[in-house]
Amino acid sequence: MLVPIFEDHNNKMEVLIPQEYAPGTLERYQTSLKHTKDFIKWKFNISDINITKIDHSFVADYDFYLRSVCKCANNTTVKYIKNFKKIVRICIANGWINKDPFLNYKVKLKEVDRPFLTDAEIITVIEKDFATERLRLVRDIFIFSCYTGLAYIDVAQLTSANICLGIDGNKWIYKNRQKTDSESRIPLLPIPNEIIAKYESHPQCLNKGTLIPILSNQRMNSYLKKIADVCHINKELTFHVARHTFATTVTLTNGVPMESVSKMLGHKSLKTTQHYAKIVDKKVGEDMQTLRDKLSLNQNYNAKKTATS
Repeated sequence: MLVPIFEDHNNKMEVLIPQEYAPGTLERYQTSLKHTKDFIKWKFNISDINITKIDHSFVADYDFYLRSVCKCANNTTVKYIKNFKKIVRICIANGWINKDPFLNYKVKLKEVDRPFLTDAEIITVIEKDFATERLRLVRDIFIFSCYTGLAYIDVAQLTSANICLGIDGNKWIYKNRQKTDSESRIPLLPIPNEIIAKYESHPQCLNKGTLIPILSNQRMNSYLKKIADVCHINKELTFHVARHTFATTVTLTNGVPMESVSKMLGHKSLKTTQHYAKIVDKKVGEDMQTLRDKLSLNQNYNAKKTATS
């Protein structure tokens, strides 16, 4: 039966937190299980189904259910189906299902806009005199991520052990990403270095042995909305925007090679980093202006050469 197999997978995943999986990953699979059970009830009016009944029609109807009844967007639907596919693969690997029900099922993620702050917006946030200490703290943590590219959970886990001397003799952050366990090596720029120094005596840092006194992700995002309002930034400001800002405004726009950015972000594939490059129009414009200048010099040179010959 499908449900016990799904539950067994989730139970094993829970045991392997945090060594192998992040809590958020388990939460997504638990939500996927709930959607799967609700779908079975909706479609067949039963509480569980034999795995031999899972075929292409089952997958297609499940996709339709998520989009229509649950009102899930395309990318959310794809992610839930992907989670379900993992359970199906377990069944196939054990020989419980002979034919892959996903064989002729094709669907893909749609690219979404990744919001990021411009240079001017970053400066506005840095220079703004906020009314409360809490907003100033959230601002500092957000800016720290803008100049390191670290995700929320990785900032929260930072300790002095993650600060090492790099090959250039300067301070670097060495950190395995919680999400993928891939290694990030990030040279520490002056601004995040100053923020670390600012909070080295903070009670939370002293008690927990961490470098940054971070709030919960939910509270961070709530305060970031206030910061956006105060700074007149017409964007949905979340903590993850800082990571996008590092990838675009701080690095790629300033000519840092994509391979280096990918390494610092801890991406396993350069394809993931390329999503950021597509939206950096400013860098494209600057590169083309450089080309125009070179072409103009060449044309002037050729014109003078022709005139004197």
